[in-house]
This record gives sequence, C-alpha cells and structure tokens, in this order.
Amino acid sequence: MTANTTAIESDLLDVAAIQKALAEQNLDGWLFYFFHNNDPLAPRILKLSYDHFCSRRWFYFIPRQGAPKKLVHRIEMDALDRLPGERVVYLGWRELEQNLELMLAGARSVAMQYSPRDAVPYISRVDAGTVELVESCGPKVVSSGDLVQLFEARWNAAQLATHLEAVEALRKIVFEGFAEIRRCIQNQESVNEFQIQQFIVSAYARYGMTSNSPPIVAVNEHSGSPHYQPTRNSYSEIHKGDFILFDIWAKKQSPSDAIYGDITWTGYVGSEVPDKYKEIFDIVAGARDAALAFVTDSIVGGKAIRGAEVDDVSRRYITERGYGPQFVHRTGHSIGTEVHANGANIDNLETRDERRLIPRTGFSIEPGIYLPEFGVRSEIDVYVDESEVQVGGQPIQREVVPILRNN
Repeated sequence: MTANTTAIESDLLDVAAIQKALAEQNLDGWLFYFFHNNDPLAPRILKLSYDHFCSRRWFYFIPRQGAPKKLVHRIEMDALDRLPGERVVYLGWRELEQNLELMLAGARSVAMQYSPRDAVPYISRVDAGTVELVESCGPKVVSSGDLVQLFEARWNAAQLATHLEAVEALRKIVFEGFAEIRRCIQNQESVNEFQIQQFIVSAYARYGMTSNSPPIVAVNEHSGSPHYQPTRNSYSEIHKGDFILFDIWAKKQSPSDAIYGDITWTGYVGSEVPDKYKEIFDIVAGARDAALAFVTDSIVGGKAIRGAEVDDVSRRYITERGYGPQFVHRTGHSIGTEVHANGANIDNLETRDERRLIPRTGFSIEPGIYLPEFGVRSEIDVYVDESEVQVGGQPIQREVVPILRNN
C-alpha cells in the first residue's frame, strides 16, 4: 500500500524566527497537527504544499530551544522530509501516543491552531479530541492566534505594493461601473444588476486582476442584504431613481502572493441624492472614520490595540445614532492573499477577536446600516506598520455618488 505525499518546498522555514517569537510569548513550543486537510494554516506557515493527498496524521513540533521534531506514519514517512528536525516514525495508534508524549516531554505550554470557546474560528483548526490527547501528554494547549499572525498574515513591501495597486484599480472600476449605468440610462437601454456585475468582472481582466467570486451589485432593497449577489437567473433591473451598492474585491493575477483589495461604494441613479440616503451614508461614513481615527491615533502613538476594540468604536458610533440593530456584521476582516485572511479581524460581534493589530498587516473597515428598502456600507482597506497607517484608493468615498449628475 503506497501513497504519494511528497512535500514541495516553496520557501525556507525560518525556525529561528519562530523560536524567537515563542520566547517572547513565553511558550515552550508550537505544535502543528495535520490530517485530511484539517488545518490549511499548517502547510502555509511551514512553507509546504502537497502535490497529493496526505492520508495519515502527522505532528511537527518546534520547541522554544533545540531542533524541531517530526512524527509521521510508516506509509508516509516522507511527509515532512523538507522540514528540519529529527524524524520519528509510528505505525499504530499506541506508537503515535507514546511518541507524541516523548516529543512533548518537559513542555508546559504549547501553541496549536486552537481558539478557546471557538472565539476566533479562523484559528480553530484542531479538534477537541486532539487537544485532549496533547494535554494528556503533559502540556497545556494555548491558542496560536498571535503566532499565526506573525508568520501567516504579515505582508512584505512587494505585497503591499500589489495591494495598493489593486485598490487603486478597484476604485477606477467602481466609477467605470457607475459610468456604464449612466450610459445605459441616458441611451434608454435596459440595464440590470447582473449585467453590471459581469461588466465589473470583465474589468478585472482588463486590469490584470482576478477574484475568488463575482462582486456584489445590489439595487434598492437588495443593498439591505449584506451578501446579496445577482445571478444570471436572479437579478433586478436598474432604473432612474434607484440606489445602488458595489462591493468589489480582486487582486493582481501575478505574483502568486499578491494581496487583495476590497472596497464598497454606493451611488444613486440621479443627479441629486435624496436626503434619506445622505443621512444613512453620513452615519456609516462617520463610523468608518471614527474607527480609522482610533486605529491611526493608536498606531502613531505606539499603543497596542485589538480588533475587537476597533469594532467597538464603529459600533458605538452607529448605536448612539439609533441604528445599532441595523448594523448586522463585524466592522472588518483581515486581508491577505485571500480576501478574508487569517490576521486579526475587526470584530467584537460575530466573534470575540482579541488579537492585536500587528505591524505589516491589513484589514477592511466597513460598517453598514441595513434597512428594508436599502442598505449602506462604506468599505476601506487599512494597512498598519510600526508607526504608520495607509489607506489605499484615495480619495475614499465622502458622499453617495450622484450617477447622473453632469460633471
């Protein structure tokens, strides 16, 4: 019986950097566990990719000091050959448990992809039974959430450049989409949500960009449903006097580690925007700006802040103006090579994300108010460094765009 589980090296694992982080967080080690693709974070952090299905359990332990250790199955002994460290091979479950205990001997606390009470689902990749097994060997299992940020969510300078380029392109595409609506209305041509969605998708290709799914183009009451998407068979027509929301996300087609941009703008198919849309937009934009100011003041001032705290700021702003129940999602999400990435989210509603915002990471700020007849969201992308904050796609939206106004 054989299985091809050859690991392909995509970069070198920096064991010394991980051990430095373990020392700073006073942890005895970081334990990686992989079985049937349970944890997509593990291969990425370890700089591994598999060209075939890996069917047996493996463990990889990086201690605070000393060489890493590998525990692999007899029929997949090469599963971790690309990684440094001593290899131990097991066959049956008894050998697995015995060798795991030896691997962890002396460790008091080990990090795993685990989040207490599933507070951060992006990190909760290890099942309860495996946590019980590891803790039966002696150490206490703690969350690797902050370690994951350090070795999975941070961008390098080249990646930041791809992100800023993506956001700038997306902003141009927003106005191209509004212009296409204007052209159709003025020429008395029929136009609908799906057509504009596909117009935006084609624009991605023109700008050398790609996306994991089509964008949101939502008219009137559809904009009140945060994740509404038109399809070929289900959409609304767009007419003069309609309110419209674009939520668009994409990244450069190359390099392979390009970073997504993700922005949301709103417009009105007319020359003068009615007060009811202005009022709600102003509240949403105020919450967005309050959250951004809190992040900026904190980062520039050298104050550590957590994703949940930023969510609290924008949520409080909207709640104080009477629309708290209509703000039905988190304030923002981590952004990386995936549009929803594995750094700290701006969230104290859907999850309790108490991870710190660390340098060289990016995230969205996108509060919203959703009413039965329409909804408003305003989304910007924020990058934080040690003492600086950048927002791509300037200028950001300051008013609902009057799509038919003569410029």
